[in-house]
Amino acid sequence: MDNSVQAVERAAGSLRYSVLALLFIATTVNYADRATLSIAGAQMQSQLGLSVVTMGYLFSAFGWSYVAAQIPGGWLLDRFGSRRVYSLSILSWAVLGLAQGAVGFLGPVGVVGALFVLRLGVGMAEAPVFPGNSRIVAAWFPTGERGTAAAVFNSAQYFAPVAFAPLQAWITHRFGWQYVYFFMGTIALVLLLVWRGNLYSPRRHPRISASELDYIAAGGAQVDMDDGAGRFSAPVRWGQVTQLLRSRMLIGVYIAQYCITTLTYFFLTWFPIYLVKQRGMSILTAGFVATLPAICGFIGGVLGGVLSDALLRRGYSLTVARKLPIIVGLLLSTVMIACNYIYTDWLVVLIMSLAFFGKGIGALGWAVVADTSPPRMAGLSGALFNTFGNTAAITTPIIIGYIVAATGAFAGALVFVVANALVAILSYLLVVGPIVRLELDDRGPDLSLRCERD
Repeated sequence: MDNSVQAVERAAGSLRYSVLALLFIATTVNYADRATLSIAGAQMQSQLGLSVVTMGYLFSAFGWSYVAAQIPGGWLLDRFGSRRVYSLSILSWAVLGLAQGAVGFLGPVGVVGALFVLRLGVGMAEAPVFPGNSRIVAAWFPTGERGTAAAVFNSAQYFAPVAFAPLQAWITHRFGWQYVYFFMGTIALVLLLVWRGNLYSPRRHPRISASELDYIAAGGAQVDMDDGAGRFSAPVRWGQVTQLLRSRMLIGVYIAQYCITTLTYFFLTWFPIYLVKQRGMSILTAGFVATLPAICGFIGGVLGGVLSDALLRRGYSLTVARKLPIIVGLLLSTVMIACNYIYTDWLVVLIMSLAFFGKGIGALGWAVVADTSPPRMAGLSGALFNTFGNTAAITTPIIIGYIVAATGAFAGALVFVVANALVAILSYLLVVGPIVRLELDDRGPDLSLRCERD
């Protein structure tokens, strides 16, 4: 980047980075909340006598409602705006988190049933978060900064275990698993207060400068995305949704995201239990050790976005700039298969850390969504993407639970996870094709495409 461009960026202002920091914090709390069961799960399994299959279904409960609520959540975002819907989401998951702690005082059978129902509620409550993040990034960031911005909020999923897993493990060890839920519910209520006081759309933000607004708008930010939100603008036609679903590019992205999310949910659900059951670590030790791959995933996640935007600035096409880090990162993630042949614990953790680093580099799907979504359907487009991707939140815990129950070990589970990484690579190589922004045709079923050359 030459000095003149850097000077323009400095003169424009940096409020958008404060917005990105808020997204990062909110997403960190969100992922820590949904991962609470993975930390508390080993103690719950011992105290309540739960089988691995039962744990698999408890892990998957979040995914069922999370997937089902994606499209309604995306529609609400487009209809009422990111600030309102996101605020309601945070409030809902905070209350449900506190309720999950309260079910600990029921009997074993009551705990399982109540926890399953409440985790269904949490999945529904958290459904608008990532589509909302994508909308906010599309509204606040020009195309040349969007890969990094999307990577930063997406990397919060790796930072969450770093920030919260050791503390959650200590609370579980010291006070019992119920109190982890009380803690996370309280944190979410604090987050809601911060969110309401600091998150606005670009044109409505009380602290934005005219120069920054002009700069991001000229660079391709969709600054008018939330104009009319809450005033019942023209509804999106379902025929336009079918146009999205007929796009070969998006189908390829959806397939890849399902496979990438499989990797995410292995680490989010079963990895701490893998360390306890397969590697013989204590719950407290596993909580701390699980942070090491998460740190590497966080670094890889940010690096992937930075590399992608750097390729754009060097003149590479949007297609090359997004696909290359994804493919290279996912190839690196396949090294985890080596853990099936290694018996030294520190080396296993090192290899898992390297795999998660690669997965982080390759997790650029939300940048692709921000690049391709029609402005008037940014929330719904992100919701469709998240619907397909987070189907893995349902299938991954259950499949791994059955694999472990049938084999008595996690070797087959690692094969399953690595196979998904390879399918994601093939999808981006053979199915996706050029990455372009979609323009919907209001007059008919045809889908027109416009390449972004930013």
